[in-house]
Amino acid sequence: MTMDGQRVVVLGGTSGIGLAVAKAVAREGGSPIVVSRTPERVGAALADLPANAEGIVLDLRDEAAMREAFLRIGAFDHLVFTAGESLKIGPITDLPLEDARQFFDVRFWGAFAAAKHGAPCIRPGGSVVFTSGIAGARPPQGGWALGASVCAAMEGLTRALALELKPIRVNIVSPGFVRTPLWSDIPEADREAMYAAAGERLPVGRVGTAEDLAEAYLFLMRQDFATGQTLVVDGGGLIS
Repeated sequence: MTMDGQRVVVLGGTSGIGLAVAKAVAREGGSPIVVSRTPERVGAALADLPANAEGIVLDLRDEAAMREAFLRIGAFDHLVFTAGESLKIGPITDLPLEDARQFFDVRFWGAFAAAKHGAPCIRPGGSVVFTSGIAGARPPQGGWALGASVCAAMEGLTRALALELKPIRVNIVSPGFVRTPLWSDIPEADREAMYAAAGERLPVGRVGTAEDLAEAYLFLMRQDFATGQTLVVDGGGLIS
C-alpha cells in the first residue's frame, strides 16, 4: 500500500518529526498539508517540500480556527498530530500550575480538537496518528511528571477514539529519545553530549532521528488492520 494520491494533514508538520513525516509522504506520492502557527515556519517547510505540498497557519489552541481550517482543507485521508511545545522538565514544586495547564493546551487539547473537527473530513480507509512518548510508561528520571502525564493521556485518548471514530483507525506513535528541535534550548555542545550519553545506554547504540520515526507513522497509515495501538519506536529504551 503506497501513499500515492493521498492527502495527509500533519499538525506540527513544519519541523522535527512532523516535517520528516511530510517529506516521507511526499516521497511516496502523497500530498502533505503542513500546519503550524508560525507563518515563517510554514513558508520554510513548503520551500523544503515538493510543489504539491500545502501549508496552513493555525494556532492549535483556537478551536474556532481549527474548525474553519478543516472546512477549508476538505476531504483528506490521514491526520497526523506531532505538535507540541518545548518540554517542561523539573520538580512539580517549581512548576506553576498555570504553566502545567498550558503545556496540555497544544499537546492534548490541540489533538483532541483536531480529532473532533478533522475526523468528519477523513475519507473511508483513513486514519488518525497521534504522538506520545515512552515517558508515559517509563519516566527517565525525576522531574518528568508533566511530560509523562501528557503522554499517558494521549494514549488513553487514542484507545477511546479508536472505538468512538470507527471505522476510522486511530493509533499513536511513542518515540524514545530523538534528535528534534524540542532540545534546541540546550547549548549545542551539551546537547551533543546528551545525545551521545543517551545513545550509549540504548541497545541500538544511538538516539533516534526524525526520519526513523517518520517510518512508524507511514506504517500506521498504511496498516489497515491496526487501531487503538501504541507503536513504540525507542531504540530499546523501555527494556534498557
